[in-house]
Parts: sequence; C-alpha cells; structure tokens
Amino acid sequence: MAGFSELIKTFEKTRDYIRDFFIYGCKGRSEFTRRSSRTYDDEKRRAESWLGDVIRYDDSQHGRQVSISVDSGHIPENPLYQAYGAKSFTDNDIRLHFLLLDLLSDGEPQNLRTLTDRLSIEYGAVFDVQTVRNKLTEYVKEGLLISEKQGNAAFYRISPETAAALLRTYDGLDEAVRFYSLDEEFGVIGAQLLQSADTRNDIFYRKHHYIVRALEDSVLPEILAAAEEKCRVRFRTFSAKASANPESEGGAFEVVPMQILTSAQTGRRYLAGYIPEQRRFHAFRLDFIRNVKRTEPEPDYDALKAAYLRNLPHVFGVSFGMRHDTGAVTPVKLTVRLDAYTEGYILERLEREKRIGTLEQTGEGLYTLTVDAFDPNEVMHWAKTLIGRIVSVEGGTKQAVGRFYYDIKRMRDMYGGDGNDALS
Repeated sequence: MAGFSELIKTFEKTRDYIRDFFIYGCKGRSEFTRRSSRTYDDEKRRAESWLGDVIRYDDSQHGRQVSISVDSGHIPENPLYQAYGAKSFTDNDIRLHFLLLDLLSDGEPQNLRTLTDRLSIEYGAVFDVQTVRNKLTEYVKEGLLISEKQGNAAFYRISPETAAALLRTYDGLDEAVRFYSLDEEFGVIGAQLLQSADTRNDIFYRKHHYIVRALEDSVLPEILAAAEEKCRVRFRTFSAKASANPESEGGAFEVVPMQILTSAQTGRRYLAGYIPEQRRFHAFRLDFIRNVKRTEPEPDYDALKAAYLRNLPHVFGVSFGMRHDTGAVTPVKLTVRLDAYTEGYILERLEREKRIGTLEQTGEGLYTLTVDAFDPNEVMHWAKTLIGRIVSVEGGTKQAVGRFYYDIKRMRDMYGGDGNDALS
C-alpha cells in the first residue's frame, strides 16, 4: 500500500481540496463523499502541513470541521503560496539533484559525458546519458545551471546568479521584493525569491490582503495570454452549491475573454467574456474556474471587444444580466432622505459609490439616484446599505424590487416585529 506523501502531482487537485476544505466547504470527514475517507485524511494532512498555524478546528455535531482563520492584515506573507512549492519528484530526480550539484560545486565546467561517468565512478549511480541530459537541460531552463559551448560540446556549471546574490546587487532591491511579495500579481514570485534567499518579509503588511487570490494564479496566465492573442478559452466551473452533488463537474464553457474585473468591495476577481453559444456577455468568478485551455483564434474579436466596451456603462457591478429576461437597460430610481448640512458624509458616499448612476437633488433633503443597469439586482443589493434613509424605489424588474421589499419584511420580522421575536 502506498504511504502518505506531502508532495503533489497537479496543482489543480490541490486547489480543489484547499478550496473545499478550508474556504468554501469547511467539510467534516462525514461530509466528504468525493472519494474514500482515507483520501480525505491524506488531503487534509497534506494541506495542514503547508498552512500550519492558520488552521482552525471547530467541533460540532457533524464532526470536526477545518478552515483557515487568519487576519490577512496582520500576516507578512500569503500562507497559500506554500502549496506551489509542494511539487512531486521521483527517486531519480532527487538523487540527480544532489549528486549533480555536488559534482559541479567546485565551479569547473563539465560536459555531459564527464558528468555521467563521474556519477557511475564516484557514487555508483548508473544513469542513462539521456536521463542526465534531460536533467541538465531542465536546470539550465530553471536557471540553476549555465550551459556554455566549448567546441562541439556543451559544458555546464552552477549559475552564480542566486536569489540571495540578486537581492544584494542593488540597494533597496530586497525591500522592493518584500513589498511586492504582498502584491497579488507579483506575490508568488516575490515570496519564492525571498524563500530562495532564506529571508522573509518583516517590514510590510497590507490592510486588505486577499490571500485566496493565490488559488487563481494558476488559471489567470492562460486567460490573459488568450486575451492577448485574441483566442477563445475553454474551461469548467465549480459551483458553491456543489455540496449537494459532490461528483458534479460543473458547467463547461467556451468563452472569448475580454477583461479581468476586480470587486473593490469583496476583492473577488472575475473574467468578463463573451459566450458565443449564448450570444451574450457574462462574468465568471476566477476562483470558480478550472481546467483552462486556449482554443482557436476568434475572428470577430475586435468587434466583440467594441461591443463589450459599449456594454460596460450599463454594468453596475460585474453582472451583464439575463438579457432575454430584462430586455435592454432596466432603469432604477432610488430616492433617499438626508440632511446635506449634518450628514454630508452620506452625500459624499452616494457620489463616490454611484458608479454608473446619476445623482440629483429632487426636493428638500431628498436625493434621487438613477441607474440604467442591465442587472437591477446588483443595484438592489447595494441599496440595502442605505436602509433607514430610503424613501422610495422605482423601476427595475418586478422580481428585483419584490425581493428587496421581501428582505426588508424578513428583517423587520426578525429584529423589530412582535409576531416572530425570538428574544421576547
């Protein structure tokens, strides 16, 4: 029987388990039905070994549940980056790693034949010439070794350009890497450089540090490359409701990527793209996307991008709505009451957060925000933050406005009603 190993073969598998165990699902052992209980134990232990002190355990009637508990504004580095360093290797990989570096440690360049012979003579390690060549080529590509031509033969030596040496090259470079190790786009690279140089970020912290974005970094480069090359991408999606059907693979989509959108409120990132099959634009959460593959070039990419830019002025958040349900733009008028003299901060907030809307004073102490949006539901969700000041809500769809008033009624029943007051 194979023993437990902390190493992984594919990051996609690790991404799924970290997401299911610690972020969205927080599943207990009895709730994990994808594979065997032994698999649950192995995958949980593997992730626990990477995440260390940020793991929290909660015991309930359903068993022990595991999740990530961390104040992201008080950590010097993203703990999820450790998962990227857990790559698997074979016995030959690890033997060749140490033996080749030991043979080259004197700094003298050596060719393939010499290294293969010395492996056999000095260590009793017999390797095929092609195996050694492949490992040397891999290390040259990774930057661990330098290849130099001498006559017709390639000679190899250890590269002096280590991470530690690089950080000492320029004054302030080490501090710059520490700073950008907290950045979502450069973070995993900065963290790896610091780890290779045996140092850590002990200077900078980020107030709003969205650590979950580390799980999106494996799919983001392929999407951006497809957008740059004006190609389509094919992927599957994971649903937060998949707990009802753990074996579900989610939906499959072929999309023309347009842009990556970021929510200033939640920090979530979305892929905005065009779905040719449905002839509509849609936004997909990046953390729900997996198995991304570039497909054929999109001949109408420029025309679609122009149409996308024409649509953006009617997108309140990230939703393009269900155009066959709402028709075209669905105007929403939200009227609130405030004292501009004593509550100027509310007026400033309306100006700051109105996004695509238009704000105007419509009476004494009355201000009306008009939003022409594809999806009025997004406006209604935001409007709930102004409860207590809302005078009227007009326009929108019947379903969106009805849901808004229904939520208000439920809240009144829970906190202010006499008929369903659990605390009375």
